[in-house]
Order: sequence, then C-alpha cells, then structure tokens
Amino acid sequence: MESVDQLAKKATGLKPLERIRLVEAILYSLDKPDPSIEQCWVAESEARYEAYKRGELAAIDWDEIKKRYER
Repeated sequence: MESVDQLAKKATGLKPLERIRLVEAILYSLDKPDPSIEQCWVAESEARYEAYKRGELAAIDWDEIKKRYER
C-alpha cells in the first residue's frame, strides 16, 4: 500500500476537478453514521415526543430560544 505522502503527491498531479472529487470521496467515507447511535437518537426523540404529548415536557417557542443565544 502506498504511503499518505505518496498518495498526496499523486493527488497534486490531478486536474482541479479530479482533486475535488477525490476530496469529496474521502470526506464521504468519513461521514458514515453509526447505526447504533442513530437508533439511540430515534428512541430519545420518540420518548421526548411522547412525554410532550402526555404533558410531562413543556415546549419552548423558537423565538425564545433564539433570544437566549443572541449576542
């Protein structure tokens, strides 16, 4: 297998559009969701929604949330 330095040297020889496509392919390979984490987020969001429907969890207006973080 080629080293990172060797690959980088080859990549710099590519046309700009080819380099962009290479970078996109590398970034895409790093951005794969973990199914177990995704399941946890789904379960959490469903639990919160059910608590909201039962009246156990209050909702906050979006404008109020934005005010908290304005500078």
